[in-house]
Amino acid sequence: MARIDLRGDALPEGSALRDLLPRADFDVQAALEKVRPICEAVHHRGDAALIDYAEKFDGVRLESVRVPARALAEALEQLDPAVRAALEESIRRARLVHREQRRAAHTTQVVPGGSVTEKWVPVERVGLYAPGGRSVYPSSVIMNAVPAQEAGVASMALASPPQKEFGGLPHPTILAACALLGIDEVYAVGGAQAVAMFAHGTESCPPANMVTGPGNIWVAAAKRYFTGKIGIDTEAGPTEIAILADETADPVHVASDLISQAEHDPLAAAVLVTDSVELADAVEKELEPQVAATKHIEDRIVPALSGRQSAIVLVDGVDEGLRVVDAYGAEHLEIQTADAAAVADRVKNAGAIFVGAWAPVSLGDYCAGSNHVLPTGGCACHSSGLSVQSFLRGIHVVDYTRDALAEVAHHVVTLAEAEDLPAHGAAIKARFGWKVPESK
Repeated sequence: MARIDLRGDALPEGSALRDLLPRADFDVQAALEKVRPICEAVHHRGDAALIDYAEKFDGVRLESVRVPARALAEALEQLDPAVRAALEESIRRARLVHREQRRAAHTTQVVPGGSVTEKWVPVERVGLYAPGGRSVYPSSVIMNAVPAQEAGVASMALASPPQKEFGGLPHPTILAACALLGIDEVYAVGGAQAVAMFAHGTESCPPANMVTGPGNIWVAAAKRYFTGKIGIDTEAGPTEIAILADETADPVHVASDLISQAEHDPLAAAVLVTDSVELADAVEKELEPQVAATKHIEDRIVPALSGRQSAIVLVDGVDEGLRVVDAYGAEHLEIQTADAAAVADRVKNAGAIFVGAWAPVSLGDYCAGSNHVLPTGGCACHSSGLSVQSFLRGIHVVDYTRDALAEVAHHVVTLAEAEDLPAHGAAIKARFGWKVPESK
């Protein structure tokens, strides 16, 4: 792994510090023009376009994009019992956490006779996307479906790429996860065309109000293309881990956690921020045997760890390390320092924070109860991960009596006239015979 030495000199501020840190190349804007014709083809040709793209990109000719109910039932019946038990426990823990996130309506009595209530209403229909490229992610089905269900979303559909080896169906573990969650509307559609299907609707699939779920750059570009027409969670980029560690950290743990993210994708980012050269040296020494002992070495792990997006960043102390990780805004941030909980409490920017040696990112990926659909590419500086709130809309309900309006009418008229919007003021005056009541 490359090293970036930020010791000695004062750390720069803001974007100057961010520019010193490693980051993957992920040009969504460049991909946008390539997905545009796909999205338009789905708009104009519906299911026929989806079937053609399945043949072109996935190597399989489908008769229908809708997955039959019997395929979902069979996938669950044939699921390895140990995998089923693990998925069920993941679902149970995710429900425990996400159920607590639902907000209740709240009414503020502004004045006697005048109130504003904020009520929370779920979006009506959501399209969920589960990737199916290098890896299969039934865990992502859980992380998207559970918060939507706990939010009260009434209509939910899932799309995942067709797999040639499974007769054009999505991977059976994806289908089994859908069955466990009670999702019976599933489509064998991948990539940008899946986002377009949910955005426009086709003969088989009604349009959705929102699309969520991780995917490759083409999925991210399609989300950007449809922003404004539909709601999205985030334009997910390559996964990333940052670890803030000091001399108390175990290099075996740190190395294994860096590798665990690197195995996702050759663009995955693995960043260690430390004030201990001894730890940095020990981690690099530990990486070699651990990488050699695992899978996906040449196609994912080695390119990820050696790529420009990964590095060991040396700093003068934990305080400086905190400034670095806050500037980086990692999707996953591990704190492996002395008094890790206190250090974690000082973090401002991260998708999710993992405290101490016994809360690795792998736990959060599956069974912590937290959500693993998180902002990437520094977006944790302004955005949150997926939650129940992602699927809820806050609506203000304004309820005023005549007397309550009369009390504030002169202020409304004054502000309307100050903004040169006299009709706004007239709408108030009309209610009182065109004479503004005097303030009491």
